[in-house]
Amino acid sequence: MAFSKQQLHKFADLIRIDISDEKLEQMNIDSVIDWLDKLQQIDTNGVEPMLNPAEHKLPRRADVVTDGNIRDAVLANDPDTAGVSRGYFAVPKVMDE
Repeated sequence: MAFSKQQLHKFADLIRIDISDEKLEQMNIDSVIDWLDKLQQIDTNGVEPMLNPAEHKLPRRADVVTDGNIRDAVLANDPDTAGVSRGYFAVPKVMDE
């Protein structure tokens, strides 16, 4: 399937890229389209879909409750102690009203 330069420029405009005629000729888009057409012709009946071609599974850690309720230890890392006494981190204002 061959595309005209006008069609290729329209595609480029739709995906918001600027490409020159020289670059289009160098890219040889038609050979890529031919290759994709060959891929479409492959018979995939009976092939199970898969999410990942690797067969191994990632190890999972046990879902156990850890020592929580360490707010004071976490807040001790705050260099600005303005909010620590009230139980939160005080940060500089980042937006104007």
